[in-house]
Amino acid sequence: ELAHGRHKIKWIAEDGCGNEAVCEKTFEIRDCKPPVVACANVNINLMVGGMATLWASDFFLYGDDNCTPDNILEPTVAVIRADENPGNVYPADQPQSVVVTCDDEGTDVPVQVWLVDAAGNADFCIAYVNVQANVVGCDGNTPSATVAGALRTETLQNIDQVSVGFNVSPNLNSTQVVDGNYAFTNVPMGTNVTVTPAKDNDPLNGVTTYDLVLISKHILGLEPLTTPYKMIAADANRSGSITTFDIVEFRKLILGIYEELPGNTSWRFVEKAYNFPNPANPFQTTFPENMSINNLAASYMNADFVGVKVGDVNASVTANAAQAAESRSAGTMVFDVNAASQSVKAGEEVVVNFKAADKMLGYQFTMNFDGLEVVEVIPGANMTKDNFGVFADAITTSAEGNATDFAVKFRAVKAGQLSSMLGVSSRITKAEAYTEGGERNEVAFRFDGANGPIVGTGFELYQNQPNPVVGKTNISFNLPESAAATLKITTVEGRVVKVVKGAFAKGLNTVTLNRAELESGILFYELSTSNNSAVKKMIIVD
Repeated sequence: ELAHGRHKIKWIAEDGCGNEAVCEKTFEIRDCKPPVVACANVNINLMVGGMATLWASDFFLYGDDNCTPDNILEPTVAVIRADENPGNVYPADQPQSVVVTCDDEGTDVPVQVWLVDAAGNADFCIAYVNVQANVVGCDGNTPSATVAGALRTETLQNIDQVSVGFNVSPNLNSTQVVDGNYAFTNVPMGTNVTVTPAKDNDPLNGVTTYDLVLISKHILGLEPLTTPYKMIAADANRSGSITTFDIVEFRKLILGIYEELPGNTSWRFVEKAYNFPNPANPFQTTFPENMSINNLAASYMNADFVGVKVGDVNASVTANAAQAAESRSAGTMVFDVNAASQSVKAGEEVVVNFKAADKMLGYQFTMNFDGLEVVEVIPGANMTKDNFGVFADAITTSAEGNATDFAVKFRAVKAGQLSSMLGVSSRITKAEAYTEGGERNEVAFRFDGANGPIVGTGFELYQNQPNPVVGKTNISFNLPESAAATLKITTVEGRVVKVVKGAFAKGLNTVTLNRAELESGILFYELSTSNNSAVKKMIIVD
C-alpha cells in the first residue's frame, strides 16, 4: 500500500539478445473522495429583536472521511442558507453560522451543512430550521410577562424599604424600593432576568446582647441555632463560619464603636425556593442571594426571598412599620453603685463600683455622666475592656450574665452627688437586661445600698433612623413613665409640617414617618411632655 503523495514507477523491457528499454512515469496518490456528512433539523423561537443565530454545530451530527491520512488536520464544518447558495458550491469563507428573522417565521428554512476534508474535498447535507415566534411577536408587539415576589423574614413578616434591582439582559436595568412585595411588569419574554434585593440600613435593628448569648451557646454546642437563616444571621463578618470573632464584631456594633458592620450588610436575602443541601451548615455551599430566570417564557409570580437580618438570631427585628414593637416585662435589673463617697469635689478622682443585684442572662446599657470624665474602666470577673465603649459623655457596656460587676475611675470636673451625675440611658446602647427565660427587663442604678435612691432610664429623644430620609424613618424616644406626648415636625423657618400626639408607654417608643409626609431639606423634630422636651434635626432627600 502506497502512501499519499508523489511516486515514480519504472518499467524495464529486455529482448532475447539482452537489449533493454526503460520507461519511467511519475504519478500522485491523493484523496479525491468527498467526506460523508450527516445533519439534523432544528426548531427555533426568535429572541427579542426578531432574530436568532444558529451555529454549524447546532446541525452537524457526524462526518466520515476514510481517505484522509491520520496526520492531516480534522475536517472543517461550515453552514450556509441554501437560498444564499443556489449553485451548491462550497463556501470559500467557511461561515460558521446562519441567521433567521421574522421574515422566516412559520417556514422551514433549508441550510447546507458542509464538511470539507484536508485535501479540499467537500460535500454537504440539507437540514431545515423551523422558525417560530412564540416568544417575540413578529407583528411589532413583543409579548411580555411579569416577574413578582415577596420579601419576608423567616417568621413571615413583610420587610419594608427593600431596594430590588432588576436586570434584563442585555441592557435593561431598573430598581424598585418596595415594602414586602415587588412586581416588574412588561418584561420582554425570551430575555434573561436577574432579581437582586438589598437593604443596608439600621444595622442595630433586632441586634442585642441576648443575640450574643444565643450565638455563644451555639458555638459551645449547648443550644445550636435551629435554622440555616439564624446561622447566616450569626455570621457577622460574612466569613462562612460562626466563631467568637463574630460575637466581638456584633458587640462593637451594640456598644456604638461601629456604626455598621465593616464586612457585612445589615440584611441578606436568600432565594426562598433554595433547599440547603446541609441545613446544619448553610455555608457548605454558596446559597443564592439573587434569582436568575433564563429565557423568560411566562409570568413568574413566585420569585420570593427570605430576608435575614444580620445579627438577629432570636427574630426580634422590627421589619415593617405595621409590626408591633415588642413589649418589655415589668422587671428591672438593678446595679448597686458604691464609692468611697457619694459626693465628689472638682478635680477629685473616685473609683465607682457597679455590681448587679440579681443574676441575669445578659445585659446592656448606656451610662450617661455629667460633670465627670473617665480615667479608666476596670473590668470585673469574666469581662474585658472589649465589653465597654468609652465616649466623651457616656460609657456603653454589653455583657453576659456571668459578668456581674465592674468599676470606673472618674475625675470630677465639678462638684456634685454621684446619684445626680450618673444615670442609665439608651442613648447609644439600648438599656435592657434578659432573664433566663429571655424576657426583657429595664436597667437601673441604685445608690447608697439597698434602701438608696434608684435612677433608671430618663426622658430621651434619639436620632431618627435612617437619616438622611429617603423612604421611611423611625423616631424613637424613651419615657420614664407613661405619658401623653407630642411630636412636632417643623421647617427651619418654624412652619409646622406634621404633628403626632398620643398616650405613650413607659420605656422605649417609636413613631414611623413616611417620606410623603415630609418636605425636602432640613427639618426639626421636637418631643414634648408635661415635664420634658427635646429637639433634634433630620435631613430629607429627594
